[in-house]
Amino acid sequence: MPMTAIILAAGEGTRMKSRHPKVMHKLLDRPLVSWVTRAARNAGADRIIVVVGNGAEEVRAHLASETDVECVEQAERLGTGHATRVAIEAAGVTEGPVVVLNGDLPLIESKTIRAFADSVAGGEHACAVLTMTPPDPFGYGRIELAPDGSVERIVEQKDCTPEQDANLLECNAGCYAFDGALLCEYIGEVGCDNAQHEYYLPDMVQILRAHGHATTITHCPDYVEGLGVNSRIQLAELTALAQEKINRALMASGVTMLDPKTVWVGPDVEVGRDTELLPMTMLWGQTKVGEGCVVGPNTRLANTSVGNNVTIEETVCTDVTIDDDVTCGPRAYLRGGAHVLRGAHIGTHVELKNTVVGEGSKVPHLSYIGDCQMGARVNIGGGSITCNYDGVHKSRTTIGDDVFIGSDTMMVAPVTIGAGAITGASSCITKDVPADALAVERSEQFIKEGYASKRLERLRKEI
Repeated sequence: MPMTAIILAAGEGTRMKSRHPKVMHKLLDRPLVSWVTRAARNAGADRIIVVVGNGAEEVRAHLASETDVECVEQAERLGTGHATRVAIEAAGVTEGPVVVLNGDLPLIESKTIRAFADSVAGGEHACAVLTMTPPDPFGYGRIELAPDGSVERIVEQKDCTPEQDANLLECNAGCYAFDGALLCEYIGEVGCDNAQHEYYLPDMVQILRAHGHATTITHCPDYVEGLGVNSRIQLAELTALAQEKINRALMASGVTMLDPKTVWVGPDVEVGRDTELLPMTMLWGQTKVGEGCVVGPNTRLANTSVGNNVTIEETVCTDVTIDDDVTCGPRAYLRGGAHVLRGAHIGTHVELKNTVVGEGSKVPHLSYIGDCQMGARVNIGGGSITCNYDGVHKSRTTIGDDVFIGSDTMMVAPVTIGAGAITGASSCITKDVPADALAVERSEQFIKEGYASKRLERLRKEI
């Protein structure tokens, strides 16, 4: 039977004190809601339905890139039971295991979601409650089990007797799995006869029991999976937990960190063995770093592929490919599909955009190279620029193999510099340069002997 994940993301999150919806606040490299959609996807969910409400447009816009996610709007926020009903009716869910998750539950694991769904997939149970045993259970609803192991009831903290408070340590994480057909059949019985006049999904546990259906629990192996985010303090606390978990796994696989507390790595990042991540390094998105690299300090790589034996120091890279044996930085900025081939060097205060740097080529310092196809063994002198934008159009510069670009050369695109050519320092190259040629463009130097002292004398007289 197809598995459906319903993610509740319509709440305002008032304790965040933000103009943005709570689920759009980032933990490491992505908004909270995308941690949950990712976990549901990896758990094998056939459908992922996100219920949006507060800040719906912002959440929809973010999730537009997750093409397997469906958004359903809860126009009136009338509680979790109402949100679930809106989702199943709008999306036409009628059968199969349905897992209802909170959009602020970033640390839940895909294997836990899979086990959660499986607990109601065989027909033995109509509902399962996700539970955990945190070190301090205060504030959580407690699970009271019947002798047969089914859920007798959920006792909220305010209703706990001292005995229950001391002995009922299994806590409700606020997520539920249902037999989809039974959920559709009985969700209409959830009422709003309470102080808030809202429809609460936990009422489904008693409704299903009243109709003779069994309920059970799915226990989180690690209690942090059940922790939600309701404030910026909790966001920082869960970020630290995610950081530690990811970094410990990387170090166990052969990655070195001088100070793990100052390294941040997203959940989809891959890092090879014998690579060292230095302090203040951030690796985001689909970044992949090979073996034997040194990355950092003060480096941020997003959606960047890095080969083996690469050194990247004080560098920002976004959507970049760096091949083996490259050195980069300090203080370099690479973006827009830049590709640095094997053995090349990108130096200090260099920016690359949409550029291929050939094997063994060097852009040592103080240069901007944009929209350029550069051959092998090229040397770019300091202060050189490809003038690729005329205010309307982007044009390309092509530099052949073994070219020597003199310092402070302006290459006005579109222009081609042939293999083995040389440009003189401080030249403005506006025309194609043939292979093996010298191109020099500069004014004739003018010298006037004794001018400096006469100028100074004149200026002093004017005081």
